[in-house]
Amino acid sequence: MLLVSHFVYAEESETNFQKPRIVQWLEGKGIHPGVIVVLVAMLPIFELRGSLPLALLAFKMPLIPAFILSVIGNMIPVIPYLYLLGYITDFLMKRSKLCEKFFTWVFERTRRKSQIIEKYEEVGLIIFVGIPLPMTGAWSGAVAAFLFDLDKKKSILLLLLGVILAGLIVTAVTLSGLKAFEIFIKH
Repeated sequence: MLLVSHFVYAEESETNFQKPRIVQWLEGKGIHPGVIVVLVAMLPIFELRGSLPLALLAFKMPLIPAFILSVIGNMIPVIPYLYLLGYITDFLMKRSKLCEKFFTWVFERTRRKSQIIEKYEEVGLIIFVGIPLPMTGAWSGAVAAFLFDLDKKKSILLLLLGVILAGLIVTAVTLSGLKAFEIFIKH
């Protein structure tokens, strides 16, 4: 883990928020912070949970633009992913034993983790995506919607509502965390 963090995180910035190296690299290429926030939100592991704190803490963006950019970025790849997931996995699983093992593992894991969706369906999908825990974001929600054969158009709306819920929670945690640490900072 220490080795990974050494390669992923650069030195602390002047905002006391460690920017991932990729973010610093993008900044160095002259990429606008808003575009960086969208790109980070599009990534399956980081999603909105990574882009929103990045926007608020590292880039000092106002709350509303940070929130909107993070939601948009999180939803951009999820929509085509939801529609293409079946075709892509079928294609890859038929051509590679490694892909077959990988997708079987991902699908079984997602089914186990998303029992709330099986029980509560639409509301369960919103909660599954909205509660910011590891492996429960919009990407995993799209896989779960696919596995439980939920209507794709309705799933997009449900995923969006879940992403907005996650955004509200991440914003509250990020901003309350800042307030909690202000007692240690001398002005």
